[in-house]
Amino acid sequence: MIVSTFAAILAILYIQLSFRVIKIRKAKQISLGDGGDASLQAAIRAHGNFIEYVPFTLILLFLVEYQGLSSHYCYILGSMLLLGRFCHSYGLADNVMKLRAFGMILTFLTLVISAFMLLVTQVM
Repeated sequence: MIVSTFAAILAILYIQLSFRVIKIRKAKQISLGDGGDASLQAAIRAHGNFIEYVPFTLILLFLVEYQGLSSHYCYILGSMLLLGRFCHSYGLADNVMKLRAFGMILTFLTLVISAFMLLVTQVM
């Protein structure tokens, strides 16, 4: 299954984001909260934003694949999500607003297109 591959890759990115938070916490000796540290705040939000969007989007991608969407469209949607999450997390961590915005645009497009495709298959 195509979505399984993207889910596995995204899981690795999630682990990397988790390790980034842990690394900053250890370096700054902040065990709880963000201690007012901007780099830790950014890492926590990159991690949090990832977990807020990726699971639901993966569910939608699974459903469009299950409904029989052509494999090349599934690859395109999965690639959009992966690139979007990568750009957003690094744009947020490195304070590069254009990269962060591009990542969110790709994530939202993946959500909207997947939802639309599911609705279209229900009508037909």
